[in-house]
Amino acid sequence: MDDIDNDASKIAHPPTIHLAYLVSRYPAVSHTFILREVLRLRELGFEIAVASINSPDQPPEKLTAAERAEMGLTYYVKSHGLSGAVVAALGTLAVQPGRFFRGLWFAVRLGGADLKKQAYGLFYFIEALMIGRWMAREKRTHLHVHFATPAATVALIAHRVFPITFSMTVHGPDEFYDVPGYSLAAKIAGASFICCIGQYARSQLMKLSPPDQWDKLEISPLGVDPALFTPRPFRCNPEPFEIICVGRLTPAKGQSILLEAMARLRAQGREIHLRIVGDGPDRMILERMVIERGLQDAVVFEGAVNQDRIRALYAAADAFALASFAEGIPVVLMEAMAMTIPCVSTRITGIPELIRDGQDGLLVAPSDAEELAVALARLMDDAELRRRLGEAGRARVENKYNLHRNIERLATIFRRRLCGGSGHD
Repeated sequence: MDDIDNDASKIAHPPTIHLAYLVSRYPAVSHTFILREVLRLRELGFEIAVASINSPDQPPEKLTAAERAEMGLTYYVKSHGLSGAVVAALGTLAVQPGRFFRGLWFAVRLGGADLKKQAYGLFYFIEALMIGRWMAREKRTHLHVHFATPAATVALIAHRVFPITFSMTVHGPDEFYDVPGYSLAAKIAGASFICCIGQYARSQLMKLSPPDQWDKLEISPLGVDPALFTPRPFRCNPEPFEIICVGRLTPAKGQSILLEAMARLRAQGREIHLRIVGDGPDRMILERMVIERGLQDAVVFEGAVNQDRIRALYAAADAFALASFAEGIPVVLMEAMAMTIPCVSTRITGIPELIRDGQDGLLVAPSDAEELAVALARLMDDAELRRRLGEAGRARVENKYNLHRNIERLATIFRRRLCGGSGHD
C-alpha cells in the first residue's frame, strides 16, 4: 500500500528538474520569447539558471522590470573577462587534463582548415570551460540552448569536456544556410534531443541527419500570451491607415520591399502611414530609401522598443506587414494576430504553418512589392475583411500558439527526455 501511495505522489508531484539555459544575449529585444519561456517554466516548478555570452542589448533603464530582475540573476560570460577565462582554463586543466586537451582539439577541428574559424574555436573553447564550471557551481548537468548558432557551439564543446548533456531549440532558417559553418551535423549528433519550432525546421534537420537521429527531433512551437496581447480597438474607416512592421532592420526582413509597396500605395493617393519598429544594420539604407521615394511624412522609424512600449504601438495599428525573405515562425506575427491585427506576410519557410492564406491573414510572394501593395490595398478597402482576418488570427494563436499551453508542451518534453518518464503531469 505504501508503494502505491508513493507512486501516486510522484505522479501528482513530478520531480523538480534543474536546468541551465545558455543564450547568446539575455535579455534581448528581439528574443523576448526566451525570457517568457524561462519565467513560465519556473512557474511550472523547474529550477532554471541562465547564462548569457553577452550583456543585454539595452541599458538597465530601458529594460522592463522583469528583464531587470533576470539581468540580476544571469551569469554573463564575457563580463568576467580575461581573469575569468584564465581561472576557468587553469582550473579545468588541473582537474581534468585529458578532457581539457580533447575538448581543445575538438574545438580547433570544428574550424577545419580555416585559420580564422580555428581562432574562433579557441574562443568558444574558453567560453565552454567557463560555462562548464558555472554549471558545476550551480549543480546543473543539462544545458539547453536556443538557436544552433555560436552559443550552441559553446554547448557542444562543453559537452565534450564536462559530464553534461545538452539540447537545442532550433528556429531556422539561418542555421540551414551555412551547415558547415554552424557545425550543424555535429550538433545534431551531440545533442540529447532537439526542439523544432515547427515542421519546416524539423524537415530541414531531417535533411541534414540520418534517419537514426530523427527520434531526437521534437516539435515544440513558440507562443504568446493572449491575456497579455489582447484585442485592440477596431477602426472601421481609419485615416490615415496605420501599418506596423516589427523586426530587426536586416536584409532578411525585407523592409525595403515594404517601402516599395508604400511608395506604390502613396502614388495611388492613399492616406497610409507606416511605423517600423526595430533597429539594425540596414537602418541607414532604409532611411535613405524613404527620402528617395518621398515618404518622409509617411514612415516613422521607432527604433528598438521594449515589451511595455510595443503593445501600445500594436494597439494603434490597422494592419501588420512583414515582407521577409527568410524566417522561422515569427513571434511578432503571433503578437499582432493575438491583438486582432490583420497580417500580411510572405509564403516562405515556416510562416504558412502560422498563417493560412485568406483564413488567418494574407500571404504574398517574397520580393514582390506589387503583390504586397495589392494585399495592403485590399485590407484598406475592406473593413469586414480586416475584422474577419483579425478575429481569425487571434483564434489561431489561442488554439495553436498559446504561450502557456506550448510551454507546458515543452515542459513535458523536458520531463520525458530528462527523467525517462511519460512526461505527463
